[in-house]
Amino acid sequence: MAKAPSVLGIVLAGGEGKRLMPLTADRAKPAVPFGGSYRLIDFVLSNLVNAGYRNLCVLTQYKSHSLDRHVTLTWRMSTFLGNYVTCVPAQQRLGPQWYQGSADAIYQSMNLINDADPEYIVVFGADHVYRMDASQMVAAHIERGNGVTVAGIRVPRVEATEFGVIKTGADGHVIEEFLEKPADPPGLPDSPDETFASMGNYVFTRDVLVEALRKDAANPASRHDMGGDIVPMLVAEGKAGVYDFQENDVPGALDRDRSYWRDVGSLDSYHEAHMDLVSIQPVFNLYNNDWPIFTSHPQLPGAKFTDNATVGESIVCQGSIVSGACVDHSVLGSNVVVSSGATIERSVIMDNCKIGRDVVLKNVILDKNIVVPDGTEIGVDPDFDRQRGFTVSKGGVTVLGKGQVIPSAVAPAATAPADSEVAEA
Repeated sequence: MAKAPSVLGIVLAGGEGKRLMPLTADRAKPAVPFGGSYRLIDFVLSNLVNAGYRNLCVLTQYKSHSLDRHVTLTWRMSTFLGNYVTCVPAQQRLGPQWYQGSADAIYQSMNLINDADPEYIVVFGADHVYRMDASQMVAAHIERGNGVTVAGIRVPRVEATEFGVIKTGADGHVIEEFLEKPADPPGLPDSPDETFASMGNYVFTRDVLVEALRKDAANPASRHDMGGDIVPMLVAEGKAGVYDFQENDVPGALDRDRSYWRDVGSLDSYHEAHMDLVSIQPVFNLYNNDWPIFTSHPQLPGAKFTDNATVGESIVCQGSIVSGACVDHSVLGSNVVVSSGATIERSVIMDNCKIGRDVVLKNVILDKNIVVPDGTEIGVDPDFDRQRGFTVSKGGVTVLGKGQVIPSAVAPAATAPADSEVAEA
């Protein structure tokens, strides 16, 4: 039996996520909660662990405390077997500056590569929702003899102007050009109306990556970005190939979610992804036991529904209580209390929120630890929401940041959750 290639996984998790403000005011983008129980980073780590890769380094920088704590508490691997998932903050090993880009983050963490001494390095981003068996991509990389293999997802050409786009040769595998947000994306050899958008996931042969990082570090004109500098360098040297995400066969995947890959980098896309989760037949199926998404769960009792509560097409997590209220097409995190007469529609309510009596929430995202006073309406009048200091997205979703105080003329000042109720960021 052939020995499996040695692989080190590097997860780039330093993103700020400015378009997700205020959800990223106190945390890095990969630490943003998703789907009631998860953090965004759980998806990439689950994909790598399910693929058999158990030596993983998570490179962090921006407001990383929440992310570091989640990874430390959730992703504890067996050290007896030499497995680990470890967070590595910017350490200024090569000078006084912080990470100047994704390529610089890996270059400054070269000691991780030297210590692990892998044959291949998998470099994945940490802020997308999808399932992928990375071992199949590694196998394709080895078979084709590439220096770097870039994961590409097929998208209509008319929708590709906001992506990094991959132009291939006639064989559909060799990358001829890597284009950043082109006005006229090239079509695919087998599908002229589609193009390959880069997923930001890469497989490198170790020596090729190390050499490219050293060249890039010595170039003062470089932005030190994996997609903007390292990949184009290797494309120019004829060492780059594309891996068609459509070919990835994840156990338990359904036809409708086989090629699902969602960028939830804006408030509207984040909200839309949640509305998909609670639909009768979601495109992305959370309930695939053959390829589970791992996370840590709070030690709380099951959700409880009392006093003729009505809950339809929703996800409600542990410890939440809905009493005499109506919840429809919504996601409720852990330890959420919804009081009598309240109506919640098409909303995402994160952990430890307290919803008062006769409250109306429509198309709303509430971050953690928010108290909504009795009789409050949010998401009904966007202009009034803005006047109260709430964020309203381009798509009309009203968003409140973690612990944000809600002004109200119809109820006394809200009482913040007790210290024992306040979970991690």
